[in-house]
Order: sequence, then C-alpha cells, then structure tokens
Amino acid sequence: MGIISVGTADPFIIEIIYALPDRAVVKSYRLRPPATVADALALAAADPDLAGIDVARSAVGIFGRTVPPGRMLQPGDRLELYRALPADPKDARRQRVQRARAQRSKLPGAVPPRRPR
Repeated sequence: MGIISVGTADPFIIEIIYALPDRAVVKSYRLRPPATVADALALAAADPDLAGIDVARSAVGIFGRTVPPGRMLQPGDRLELYRALPADPKDARRQRVQRARAQRSKLPGAVPPRRPR
C-alpha cells in the first residue's frame, strides 16, 4: 500500500491591503498551511509599513467579504483591512439634504417644498 499525500506544507503567498484616502498599502506575506486570518494579521501587526494601523481591531475581508479571524487562508487570498467609516452614511445623507433645503429656502423667490399628503 502506498502513501497518500493529502496536502503539502509548502508555503504560499497572500496579500494584505489597507487603503487610505491618498494611497494604498499592499504587502505580501509567505505563510505555511494551515494558516488563518489571525496568523496573517499577526505578521501585519509587526510590519513597520503598517505602523499606526490598529490591525487587531480592524474589520477584515477577503475579496470584499468580511471573514472571521479563524478562517483558513488559501494561496492567493487578498486580505483587506477595513477602516471605520467617519460617519454613518444615513446620517450624512440626512445632513446633506437638510443643508440643501436650507440653501434653497434662502434663494429669492423660492417656493416652500410641498408637504406629502
């Protein structure tokens, strides 16, 4: 009876990406299986290029889908570190609408908005 090889322990490469408003930080790391998201985050936290980023508290996703720290990584995975939103999108839209309405009401000859019935 021969030996069956289920997998290989060869290292594989993943990318970690963090986008800032003016630039993106893209780092590649070599990991050995079985490697988890938490393993990759531990490497990223020690990387000087990612200094100042709270890697441990950042939400993380792979190709746009949020994943837990215990998820197993596959060769070629791209981990994305997500920044917190500066404001709730719904609140920000409400404020923009209120400012726009206030500006319209200051215009000469402005007609007040109709109220829904």
